[in-house]
Amino acid sequence: MTAKLILGKEVSEEIYGELRQRIDALKARGVTPGLAVVLVGEDPASQVYVRKKGEMCESLGMKSVTVRMPADTTQEELMAKVDELNRDPTIHGFLVQLPLPSHLDEEQVINAISPSKDVDCFHPTNVGRVLIGNPDFLPATPAGVQQMIIRSGVETSGKHVVVIGRSNIVGKPMAAMMLQRGLGADSTVTVVHSRTKDLPSITRQADILSVAIGKPRFVTPDMVKDGAVVIDVGTNRIEDPTHPKGSRLVGDVDFDSVKDKVSAITPVPGGVGPMTICMLMANAVKAAERASERC
Repeated sequence: MTAKLILGKEVSEEIYGELRQRIDALKARGVTPGLAVVLVGEDPASQVYVRKKGEMCESLGMKSVTVRMPADTTQEELMAKVDELNRDPTIHGFLVQLPLPSHLDEEQVINAISPSKDVDCFHPTNVGRVLIGNPDFLPATPAGVQQMIIRSGVETSGKHVVVIGRSNIVGKPMAAMMLQRGLGADSTVTVVHSRTKDLPSITRQADILSVAIGKPRFVTPDMVKDGAVVIDVGTNRIEDPTHPKGSRLVGDVDFDSVKDKVSAITPVPGGVGPMTICMLMANAVKAAERASERC
C-alpha cells in the first residue's frame, strides 16, 4: 500500500489564498487585521516561532506587533501589558507566548486576555465554547489537523477517531472538535493516554489516529490498523550523526515503518507543523471581521 502524504504546506497555501481575499475585503472597509504577540524572556524556540508569526502577518498584509519583555518582568507589568492590548482597537487578536518564565502565573495571564481577542483559544470561555460546539475560535493546531483531514478528502462521519494524548493544547480540544456535528467531525472518539491499559488494542481500532504525546517514533506498525489515516502532531529532535546538524526532527510516529501500512499519513517535518501558524492567522482575521461588525 502506498500512503498518501498529507502535507501542511499545500493545505496552508490554499487557506492563505482564502485569507488574503478576506483581508482585502476588510481593508476595503478601512480595517487592517492586527495581531500582537507578547514574548517574555529569551527562550530560543519561542523567539523563532514569534518571528515566523510576524513574517506571515506581514506577507498577508496584516498589522504585526511583537512586544518583547525581559525575563525578569513582573506579574504586574505583564498584566498591565495584557490590559493595554485588550483596549487597543488596532489589535484584533493577541497572545502571550508560552511557556512563561517560572515566576509568572500563566493561568492568571490567560484568564486576563479578552475572549474576543484570544486567538490562541486558551481562555476558559473559548475552551468551553469549543466543547459545546459553538466556538468563536478554534485552537490552532487541532484546527489545522481538522482542515488537513477535510481538505485531503478523508471521510470522518461515523469513523472511529483515536486521539493519543490528553493535553489542553492538542488532545482534549481535538477530541471535542471531532465529536461535534458537521464537516470534518461526526466521529466516534476515543482518547488514550499514559494510564490507558493495553493502548495498542485501542489504537488498532482507529480509522483515524491522531498522535500528540512528545515521544519520538512511539507509534509502530503493530499499533495501527491497515488502511488507517495517521495524523502525527509530534515534533521531536533526536541525535543523528549522519545529519549535517548532528540531529533531525521526527514525529511521534515511526514514519518509515508505518507509512506502508496506512492509506494516508502526515510526515514530520512538513505535515502538521505549517498549519499552526496558518490557523492562528485565520483566527486573527476572524477576530478583525467580528470587530468590524460591532463598529
